[in-house]
Amino acid sequence: MSSQIVNALVLILLSAGIAIPVGHFVVPWAGWAVFCAGLGLQMLFNFRNFARLDRWSQHPVVDASLEGEGAWDGIFGRLYRHEKELRDQIAERDDQIDRLFAALQALTDGVVALDLNQNIVYCNTTAEAQLGVAMERDRGQPIVNLVRQPEFVAYLSAGEFERPLTLRTDRGSDRVLSIFVIPYAGNRRLMQIKDVTQTDRLDRMRRDFVANVSHELRTPLTVLAGFLETLQEIDLDYDDRKRYLNMMAEQSKRMETIVQDLLTLSSIESAPPPENDLVDMTSLVDKLRRDGEALSAGRHQVVADTDGIFDLRGSEPELVSAFGNLVANAVRYTPAGGTVRIEWKATPQGAEFAVEDTGIGIDAKHIPRLTERFYRVDRGRSRDAGGTGLGLAIVKHSLNRHQAQLDIKSTPGVGSRFAARFPASRIARV
Repeated sequence: MSSQIVNALVLILLSAGIAIPVGHFVVPWAGWAVFCAGLGLQMLFNFRNFARLDRWSQHPVVDASLEGEGAWDGIFGRLYRHEKELRDQIAERDDQIDRLFAALQALTDGVVALDLNQNIVYCNTTAEAQLGVAMERDRGQPIVNLVRQPEFVAYLSAGEFERPLTLRTDRGSDRVLSIFVIPYAGNRRLMQIKDVTQTDRLDRMRRDFVANVSHELRTPLTVLAGFLETLQEIDLDYDDRKRYLNMMAEQSKRMETIVQDLLTLSSIESAPPPENDLVDMTSLVDKLRRDGEALSAGRHQVVADTDGIFDLRGSEPELVSAFGNLVANAVRYTPAGGTVRIEWKATPQGAEFAVEDTGIGIDAKHIPRLTERFYRVDRGRSRDAGGTGLGLAIVKHSLNRHQAQLDIKSTPGVGSRFAARFPASRIARV
């Protein structure tokens, strides 16, 4: 029996203990009056505390002033402690939920929670950007009403989620998404969305690279095979035999150049960070000018403009190869009588090496892909000029290893400007 009940019984017995002598020695009704007065006072006391409890129950708060007298003090004390513990538990749970949502928002993968009817329950900001949805606006909407691509709708309807869905978005971009659907809690589903655009692009570039290598090597091999077959089956005079052998040597040289460029590109990609040697840019630019004049054989005007107070830190062989490639391209694709200008100058960010020509120029649509392996604006013209399609790829990787960026500007029929921009950390004042 609780102490509160015991206390109440004690008060009743105390009232009765007073009322019985009064009724016996005075008058009976006086005894009953005393007893009823005692019960009434006890009821008023309990009613007052009950009214406080009723008001609190309508708007429960953690209030240390919630206290009563006598037996009610213990009740109010327990209610206060229970409410405080409950609110602490709720606050801890809310904090855990907030941390969970913060973690979901921080994910680089998109996350979408769907209910039993494939309606959106939750999605993070990554998923909003990937699917073009908005959490505040689209909560409770069927996901298939927002992502209407047939392959996505069919994938969800089929319910076979052993393999992810590769989805190419139709929102004006070339984004590629890999969607994993994970059933949970019955028929509810959790979508994990990975952006695999870069991976898909690399896979496509690898396939294109293999196809291009095969194509580039197949042509000279076909020529060599044809000439060998001719030499084996037909008795040719000295002049024809010499001409065929010269053509075979030319194709063999072309294959050797392609293989050598591939090996150079591979070695650059796998090499450790470049040396931090001091490269005399004044001497290097002068050497590049002389090499350009030799390649031009007097058909172009090759000029150099250098800021002689700055040198460059890096691997001189790699830089010579990269810069030389830019100069050679400018000479090859500039008609006779044109000008090739080689520049080395300071910039607010560091320094810039640039090769500018008055050549045939390049259409803007080709510029983003110029540094891809074997990419050519004009395949026939490039081969005639002696290019392998790997030169600018080598230039790009060499510059990246020196924290430099290649900037290309070109106008068809006017000319091109290839600029390698180096950060201040790579510049040394003479």
